[in-house]
Amino acid sequence: MQGTLGTCQRLLFTFAKPYTRRLAVGLLAGCVAGGSIFGILSISPDIVKPFESHALPVPPSTAEPAPPPQGGEKHVGKVERQEQLLERIAARYSIPLTREDGTISWQFMVLLTSVMFALILLKTGATFINRYNLRWVGARVVMDLRNALFDSLQKQSLKYYGKSDVGKLISRCTYDAGVIENSIATTVADMARSPIEILAAAAFVIKTAVDQDLGMVVLALFLVFPLVVLPIIVLGRRVKRYARRALERISDLVSRMQENFTGIRVVKAYNMEEAESKRFKAMGRQYFKAEIGAVRAELFMTPLMELIGVVSAGALLLLCFAKGVHLHQILPLGAAGVLCYRPIKELAKLNVSLQRMGAAGERLFAILDVDTSLPQAPDATPITEFRDRIVFDHVTFKYDDPGPGVLSDICLEIPRGTVAAFVGETGCGKTTVANLIARFYDPVQGRVLMDGRDLREIEIKSLYRQIGIVTQETILFNETIASNIRYGTPDATMDQVVAAAKQANAHEFILREEDGYDRVVGEKGFVLSGGQRQRIAIARAILKNPPILILDEATSALDTATEQQVQEAINRVMADRTVIAIAHRLSTIRNAHQIFVLDRGRIVEHGTHQQLYDLKGAYRKLCDMQVS
Repeated sequence: MQGTLGTCQRLLFTFAKPYTRRLAVGLLAGCVAGGSIFGILSISPDIVKPFESHALPVPPSTAEPAPPPQGGEKHVGKVERQEQLLERIAARYSIPLTREDGTISWQFMVLLTSVMFALILLKTGATFINRYNLRWVGARVVMDLRNALFDSLQKQSLKYYGKSDVGKLISRCTYDAGVIENSIATTVADMARSPIEILAAAAFVIKTAVDQDLGMVVLALFLVFPLVVLPIIVLGRRVKRYARRALERISDLVSRMQENFTGIRVVKAYNMEEAESKRFKAMGRQYFKAEIGAVRAELFMTPLMELIGVVSAGALLLLCFAKGVHLHQILPLGAAGVLCYRPIKELAKLNVSLQRMGAAGERLFAILDVDTSLPQAPDATPITEFRDRIVFDHVTFKYDDPGPGVLSDICLEIPRGTVAAFVGETGCGKTTVANLIARFYDPVQGRVLMDGRDLREIEIKSLYRQIGIVTQETILFNETIASNIRYGTPDATMDQVVAAAKQANAHEFILREEDGYDRVVGEKGFVLSGGQRQRIAIARAILKNPPILILDEATSALDTATEQQVQEAINRVMADRTVIAIAHRLSTIRNAHQIFVLDRGRIVEHGTHQQLYDLKGAYRKLCDMQVS
């Protein structure tokens, strides 16, 4: 339980710090609500205690001296002091204490019930303030937590996403955060109020027991309370274990759903719907087993506490009977026990929520504590333009350490305003070169320089403003065509969006549909063809107008007619820019200023198309294979 509370405290204090004032108001109101129980318990016996002698009048001729209550003179003195206190209160407000027949006067009853009503009103008002403020803080904490999670994931490197399951990340940000939200909404207010109510009731029991010389009650209290708390601790650990397992299983479910829905075309093409359903149901059964284990431990906690409470109360009554304790001495203690039972029961539920919250919090902090973002030098320099050249200075790179190298001792120069193409067989490192230029990764050895400065010494945001990328797998967002073209340039006007679409050969097919630029493209541009998506991506790059353009196999997946339209758009966007082209179709890079041929992470040939073709080496072999 200690580890869980530590995680919860870290979670609460980290994200609740900006709302300290509202949190303090809620906690203070909880203390008032809990402490008011002591006042209610203290005043309720005094309503009837001074008039117990009038409840059952005894005829004078047969009356026997009443035996002194347990506790002897000390208890008699206590009753006398209480009577004197009530008489002083009555005298102060000029009201009679009793009527002629010895029963309590209506004026004094109104006074006592008014005090009782005021205490109850104080408790209910403080409870409302407590619950409202702490639930408000709880909702804001979860909102801030989700924002922090999203920001943290946005800053992670591509290497992190290459090793992570996107479905599981989504599950953590949604389901796990939802568990914390539910826990905070149901427990934070009780966390501040229930312990105070228990302490107030315990303080009243101790005070009453001391006043009436019932030391055995205090001893029994200290012996019984650990027995009541024991199930909370033992079963709470079991709940946390199963809760963590359930969160892992639900992450697997979400991950499988994400993969299935993303690859639904492949599923249907290979007639795997039934197999996928069986696999999903098997994973669902594993989640059910973990969740029902936590529920079983959670539900067993309350009846076990009730059983311990009833047995303890029965044992206390037997002890009081054996000691000859009077009924009017036991009733206030019984009232305290009744009022104390509810917060103890809430404390059990609170612990269950804390255990679930702790399991979810550990998984979420595992994300927040990870930082794989590319480091930026403290004195990083912002750049406003690209003026000279890009240089690879003995660059070596590998994705995993240890692991095979992808690039080895690469040296090259790309002057401003030129087109540099990279060709070679699959896996030779072409895309890795583009990723290093865009600084999606940093080299293991060597440097990538822009205008003589190491990319690691350039402000990352200003570097990204100089680069535009069009990839083979075009990613569009489930928004309008205009929004997708404007992505990265949110301040662009509609006229600029249309101009970019015209340059990308996209304007005509956009206007064929009734919605035009307001047409929603669907998940990943599902309603558009591959060529249409590619031209939207090119329009996006044109609108950004970067001085450096990376084309990563931008036409390799298109048919010949569509490729011609896209290539025309690419030729327009390449004008007056520095272009890094990754190509499988060598016909698209014949006019490049320089072509780099890579083989197993090394540059084996370098020159223009004609120079390399005349060498009759690796490049000529690639050209002849495509022609044949």
